[in-house]
Amino acid sequence: MSTENNGKKPLTTGQIAQFCHVTHRGVLKWVESGKLRAYRTPGKHSRVSVEDFLNFLKQYNMPIPEGIQPPATQKKILIVDDDRGIVHSLQRVLMVENKYIVEAAFDGFEAGKKFSDFRPDFIILDICMPGLDGYQVCSNIRQDKDNMHVKILAISGMSEPQEIKKILDLGANDYLQKPFSNEVFQQKLKLLLWGQKT
Repeated sequence: MSTENNGKKPLTTGQIAQFCHVTHRGVLKWVESGKLRAYRTPGKHSRVSVEDFLNFLKQYNMPIPEGIQPPATQKKILIVDDDRGIVHSLQRVLMVENKYIVEAAFDGFEAGKKFSDFRPDFIILDICMPGLDGYQVCSNIRQDKDNMHVKILAISGMSEPQEIKKILDLGANDYLQKPFSNEVFQQKLKLLLWGQKT
């Protein structure tokens, strides 16, 4: 069986066993224990996305095997803000470069659903929203250790040190006070997402 993968087709547990030079049963144990995220097909077979497999390898410091090609370098970004003007402004900035796939949520409840369906790499998260606020959204995301690789940039008009400390303690990677310039936003984004200093 070929172990080449173009980064689009999900992997079988058998393919992962070949890639990692372990038994098929060993891979099933990873899935059952929650270490390796998988989903079930209608025929009750486990499948693993290439993205989830790469995250698993990274989390457990395992080498990326030959034949695995990471998905396209475009990163997924979720903007969460009840201010549609800010959302549209950020969307325009992000769409200039063909590096990002962008989705938006306008409240905390929608953010939770979009997070599960879209599986973003980066979240721009407004702290002050009606209903489920940014603190709760951030806390919910960080409760699952599988989400620790997701970068969260909190944004808010607040400048009180205790509020900033609270969101960072809940797991946000950085904070940006509104209003902010496109240049400062892009600096934060590139540093968090790509490790690039501008």
